[in-house]
Amino acid sequence: MELSGLKSILEALLFVADRPLEMQQLERVTGLESSEIEEALAALAQEYQGRGLRLQRQGDAFQVVTAVEVAPFVERLLGVAGGSRLSQAALESLAIIAYKQPITRAGVEAVRGVNSDRSIATLLARGLVAEVGRLETAGRPVLLATTFDFLQHVGLERLEDLPPLPEPLA
Repeated sequence: MELSGLKSILEALLFVADRPLEMQQLERVTGLESSEIEEALAALAQEYQGRGLRLQRQGDAFQVVTAVEVAPFVERLLGVAGGSRLSQAALESLAIIAYKQPITRAGVEAVRGVNSDRSIATLLARGLVAEVGRLETAGRPVLLATTFDFLQHVGLERLEDLPPLPEPLA
């Protein structure tokens, strides 16, 4: 299939989807191999640079979202108030989860040095983090990781776009 035609198909599928689409779904619907789909998605993401849309990727899932720089205008059109800001504690917890994911609540608290129950509850409630499994140790603590909403909230297309940590923190 021609690249421009495949880009059009993928763009339409991602546009109408109400949730991120997995690579397996895209393969099934298009009847194509993942390498062809990857190439078309990379080209589509490149075309979106400097425009009002972004192609977000998390693992093998993809979603078309509004670019963070145009969010205030979209909010005004839809009549929704801009989201309330996160507290410093919630931002610290979110940063730790983003860079160390998957991580347990205790892992977040070990880095912060204080109880993080409330800030993690806020992040879970806002859909910025999610429970992604359990650690295979005593008590089987929950593992936390960021979501597509996190990527949109911070204006990233994928986790790999997070800025590198300064050397002493890494």
